[in-house]
Amino acid sequence: MIISRIILKNWKNFRKVDVNLKERTFVVGPNASGKSNFLDVFRFLRDIAKPGGGLQKAISDRGGISKLRCLAARKDPEIVIGIYLSEYGSAVVDWKYEIGIKQEARGHHMPYLSYEKVWKGEKLIVERPELDDAKDKERLGQTYLEQINANKDFRDIAKYLEKALYLHIVPQLLKYPVAFSGADLPGDPFGKGFLERLAKTQEKIRTAWIKRIDAALRIAVPQLRELHYTEENGKPHLEALYEHWRPDAGKQKEEQFSDGTLRMIGLLWALQEGDGLLLLEEPELSLNAAIISRLPVIIYKIQKQKKRQVIMTSHSADLLSDKGVSLHEVLVFTTDKEGTKIEVANKIAEVRAMLAGGMTPGEAILPRTAPRNMDQVPFEF
Repeated sequence: MIISRIILKNWKNFRKVDVNLKERTFVVGPNASGKSNFLDVFRFLRDIAKPGGGLQKAISDRGGISKLRCLAARKDPEIVIGIYLSEYGSAVVDWKYEIGIKQEARGHHMPYLSYEKVWKGEKLIVERPELDDAKDKERLGQTYLEQINANKDFRDIAKYLEKALYLHIVPQLLKYPVAFSGADLPGDPFGKGFLERLAKTQEKIRTAWIKRIDAALRIAVPQLRELHYTEENGKPHLEALYEHWRPDAGKQKEEQFSDGTLRMIGLLWALQEGDGLLLLEEPELSLNAAIISRLPVIIYKIQKQKKRQVIMTSHSADLLSDKGVSLHEVLVFTTDKEGTKIEVANKIAEVRAMLAGGMTPGEAILPRTAPRNMDQVPFEF
């Protein structure tokens, strides 16, 4: 299953959005245009649907309604999130789910559902508020999506959303997890507990996945000849053997790996882990340009096997240098006083013309996302 279309109103940077999504989607735009906030809407739905989550907690974890509502909302402050779901590789819409969220004008200013709707195909099967909601307004503080006794007829949506995985590996957290104290973030988005995830994975599966990663790293990382999982004093580690004139000196553990090596390991592991929506934040960071240029192919091959959707943000022309990347797969963000606009790249005539002239998607699209008058920055600083 994939999310084939998303509709937003008043969500963070976005006053109004209605775009189609592909199995593989690249999100590009200027700094602070809302790329991470766009990914967060999928995490928000996951946080509603997952066990122990729910609407109130998902909103509270993000600082309340005021932190979610677009600053350009003005007279219509309702936040709307709608998604269409289809099978992988199909254009047929199997499910539609949509919620509207408002905040009490008086009292405790609690968030509540202005509506919740679910369609199975073209048939509307849930429409709230309903009679019981009118009798007890507090019911609108929860979605049916989060309630097992209420989502029986559309539980496929909840099960799909709760499997969404967001990843933005921070190598220092993985190398030195003990040095970063404090409560761990839900879902471990930055990889602090990555080694524990490896430890909890069934040994046969872990060995197979690391073997595939090892094969890729032998090509991408000079002199690396063997990567394997090990445990020392009950603690999990990754260990690599590098070519060295002293064989025993060639062994290194994860704290000695380069940032790029760790990010690549995390990325390749995540692509194999699960079959739910995968959200990647700038997967090109710390990687060599030649490796970055091959990531779209790597992602495509693995996701075809797993039949999973991958949505990633990027600032890299190298990532979009592959002419196999379709303009239908690229979302271009542009900003103005009324919030961020999103266009699918294939709808931009200039970009289509540039590709027809032989340019790569990166060469055609990324200059459009550069800040204006960038040449003046050194003089203004």
